[in-house]
Amino acid sequence: MTPDIRKIITIDEETLIEGEKAAASPLRLFAVAAVVRNPWAGRFVEDLKPEIQAYGPILGEQLTQRIIALAGGGDAIEAYGKAAVVGLSGEIEHGSALIHTLRFGNFYREAVGAKSYLAFANTRGGANAPIHVPLMDKNDAGRRSHYLTMQFSIPDAPCDDEIVVVLAGSNGGRPHHRIGDRYQDLKDLGHDLNNPAGV
Repeated sequence: MTPDIRKIITIDEETLIEGEKAAASPLRLFAVAAVVRNPWAGRFVEDLKPEIQAYGPILGEQLTQRIIALAGGGDAIEAYGKAAVVGLSGEIEHGSALIHTLRFGNFYREAVGAKSYLAFANTRGGANAPIHVPLMDKNDAGRRSHYLTMQFSIPDAPCDDEIVVVLAGSNGGRPHHRIGDRYQDLKDLGHDLNNPAGV
């Protein structure tokens, strides 16, 4: 059992000027998306596990290899995320099934040496639906400079019986980030940074 991949799309954008000011170094946002036939489309399936176990490793490995090559190596990726967009004959659960499994995400996490979880989005839509992939620092979930969103669309995907599965990343944070991070907020509010939840 292998995923039926219709096409693979790569997106690479570079921001040189933000807010009328040149970036100290260009910000690159990049993504790799696979358009996959939804094996559960148009019917209710109680047990999704066989396809999860079969598809997850293949998609995870292929997309990870491509995004690492696109970025120029795992060390070049500072922020990362994943997303799925399900066609109209599928459930949000179908997209979740493909991306919320360690059999998928661990390839990317291990390739970039990450410590934080992969930011994610699960949505449903038709062809040319907006695809939004939230990103965050691969090692520090509280580093707000790296809260970014990769945005794009695919004119002919997803079809009703397809799922778009995406990995995305960036080579840094927002060009002129100046809102601090969550740790400064916690400190300002008098929280113990060694025990931010107060427990």
